[in-house]
Amino acid sequence: MIIILYLSVALIAVAFLILVIYLSKTLKSVQMTLTNVASTLDGLEGQMKGITAETTELLHKTNRLAEDIQEKSEKLNTVVHAVQEVGTSVQQFNTSIKQAAGSVTASVRENQDKISQVVTWSQAAMEIWDKWKQKKKTSL
Repeated sequence: MIIILYLSVALIAVAFLILVIYLSKTLKSVQMTLTNVASTLDGLEGQMKGITAETTELLHKTNRLAEDIQEKSEKLNTVVHAVQEVGTSVQQFNTSIKQAAGSVTASVRENQDKISQVVTWSQAAMEIWDKWKQKKKTSL
């Protein structure tokens, strides 16, 4: 019976030894995995620092670009206002020309009889002038 007890203790010791060996292998494997994860996280942290620096630089450039666009937009607004004023001036000029043309037309209509008399008298004067010139030529 004692032999069975010794054999049982020996069997338990061997089983415990096998358990410790497998547990040791498992823990070493977990340790290697955790080491790899830690190194990966270190690399990821370095990459994140680079990305953060590039993002910050990109934001600064974007802000400078937005300021430049705002400045140019304000300058362009003055040009737009100037063009708008030129358009208003041209419109006023056109209105003035239309009014002047209308008043000239109305004046011509009112004085149409006088104008036709002037044209008739000028034609008569031209005929007299021509006759006088011909008479002068023939008398020479």
